[in-house]
Amino acid sequence: MPIASRQFLPTLPLVTDFAATHPLAQPPAAAGRFAPSPTSALHLGNLRTALAAWLLARSSRRRFVVRIEDLDQARVAAAGNIASTQLRDLETLGIDWDGPVVRQSQRLDLYADAIAGLDTYPCFCTRKEIASAVSAPNEADWRPYPGTCRTLTTSQRAQRATTRSPAIRLASHVDCYHVTDMARGQCRGRVDDLVLIRNDGTPAYNLAVVVDDGLQGVDQVVRARDLWSSAPRQSYVAALLGFDAPTYAHTGLVSAPGGQRLSKSAGAAGLTDLMAAGIERNRIMAWLCRSLGLPEVSDPHDLIGAAGLTPPCPPTLTRPLDPARLDGPLGWWSDAVLSL
Repeated sequence: MPIASRQFLPTLPLVTDFAATHPLAQPPAAAGRFAPSPTSALHLGNLRTALAAWLLARSSRRRFVVRIEDLDQARVAAAGNIASTQLRDLETLGIDWDGPVVRQSQRLDLYADAIAGLDTYPCFCTRKEIASAVSAPNEADWRPYPGTCRTLTTSQRAQRATTRSPAIRLASHVDCYHVTDMARGQCRGRVDDLVLIRNDGTPAYNLAVVVDDGLQGVDQVVRARDLWSSAPRQSYVAALLGFDAPTYAHTGLVSAPGGQRLSKSAGAAGLTDLMAAGIERNRIMAWLCRSLGLPEVSDPHDLIGAAGLTPPCPPTLTRPLDPARLDGPLGWWSDAVLSL
């Protein structure tokens, strides 16, 4: 069934019993989380999100867990032992967590168990082919998959498999899905036949993050707003696996004074580098607090329950998902300009 002809379905066919029957699927008390990829140092935008996630979890009496998303082994190996530096940076700021740090590379069997009960098909398309087949990107420059390989015959799949290893895609039964953000309210966003296993056999982010959040009891996901467009797809997969979808809190983005967004690819300096350059820890902590609209403190525990953590009242009506920045009072939902 071509994607363009499908309609939003309020009910979910093919819901698996993964969440109810898996040995690890006994989620403890509700939790928030921070889940960095160990491919580069955490820049101040990452640390601002980590602090917001920690504060929102602790202020709502949730556990706070840290997960290392290290499935891309080639990039992880190239970065060296950066995960240890990331954890040390969190500790330097006074951010603590509950339980052991989970590493995705040690959970491959869980992802295989999860995908076994989902409706999937092999996809042989390259990124270039997908880009040329989609006329325009969707939210946040995301290009929904047009369903090219969904209706291939068995013989067509066999023929294409002789020249290219396939990725595994979810055969979605909805066009869109509703999600809730603490500052944006309830929104509806596009769902396509998302990749669950990459063509090199690695579990995709949109599968692994859902399985991990579900099994760890994460019901509050705090992350940067550039990931907002993935929320409907991830919430849909969560529902298919039998998990409750989390509530989201998408933080603003941080840019340098010249307007360039802080990013790993642009080589934004990490906490260790900044401190080595003579910028004291308390000065960095003060900027993080100011950027979140919170009092300047040295110990983040002094901010738990702060009034500034509550966003403006979001719209009451469901509306299309929009990843643009939010105006209004300064808070974790706001964009910020670095000024140390």
